[in-house]
Amino acid sequence: METKKVKSGYRAISKFLLASPYKVRPVADLIRRKPYPEAMSVLENIPHKGARLLRKTVKSAASNALNANKQLDEDMLYVREILVDEGPRMKRIWFRARGRADMLLKRMCHITVVIDETNKAGK
Repeated sequence: METKKVKSGYRAISKFLLASPYKVRPVADLIRRKPYPEAMSVLENIPHKGARLLRKTVKSAASNALNANKQLDEDMLYVREILVDEGPRMKRIWFRARGRADMLLKRMCHITVVIDETNKAGK
């Protein structure tokens, strides 16, 4: 799946994460367009695996922003965009009764997080 090119902002991409995108997307919806400190506190208090994966990616995007621009502070950042795309699927054989077999799909996802400054967005 293609992702959109981002013209501004600071980006972090995590690829080939062993989590279903259908389970990660509702967690991503909770922090989309929120300030960075609020998004991190929400992700730290959610007991989902997707929250842990998103927290690492959001933290990486924020550190990219803070290292690129020394005048930024964590309070000036907000989560502008989060994309949770589907990655490849690992196919495994699941043995069933009476000599049959089913296909077990282990889904992967790619997470793209874009963090931007609040004064640029006019917030």
